[in-house]
Amino acid sequence: VVDFSDCEGIISVILPDGITTIEQNTFDGCSGLESIVIPDSVTTIEEWAFEGCSSLKSIVIPDSVTMIGKRAFDGCSSLESIVISDGVTTIEDYTFSNCSSLRSIVIPDSVTSIGERAFWNCNSLTSAELSNSVTTIDREAFWHCSSLTEIVIPDSMTEIASGVFNGCSSLINVDLSDSLTTIWSSAFL
Repeated sequence: VVDFSDCEGIISVILPDGITTIEQNTFDGCSGLESIVIPDSVTTIEEWAFEGCSSLKSIVIPDSVTMIGKRAFDGCSSLESIVISDGVTTIEDYTFSNCSSLRSIVIPDSVTSIGERAFWNCNSLTSAELSNSVTTIDREAFWHCSSLTEIVIPDSMTEIASGVFNGCSSLINVDLSDSLTTIWSSAFL
């Protein structure tokens, strides 16, 4: 087990082929980390793996990755772009919360569930493209994404949880699915 947590001087990392798991807290608090190359051998990014990597600007999650843990990228405040692999089925709670520089996100077809506060406080997020496979968006998933201007709710969803788009003060266009049966309180407050 290799733990680089709180190694503020690390700027760049190229992980070798053969690594299958980036364990929890591996790069937690590496505030100087600007770039990382994740090989196709990685299948799992555990909880808090990159939490607080405040200089990380972009990340490409290879198609081999099927699981990204809770808070894996929480607090990556310089993160502007993310490419999520087609293998991921769930975006866990708080996975990308406090990524205040994130501008857009495309949720791949493999994702069926977006967890609680997954994109919480991503206040530069202007675009979030949800796939038609998403069936569940947990409460406050996009809370305080104050730059988000448009959202299309896919036909695969039947309800919008409480507070999902709470604090999205720039939201001007919402395309609701015909399959919706329930919109919970404060969904768009």
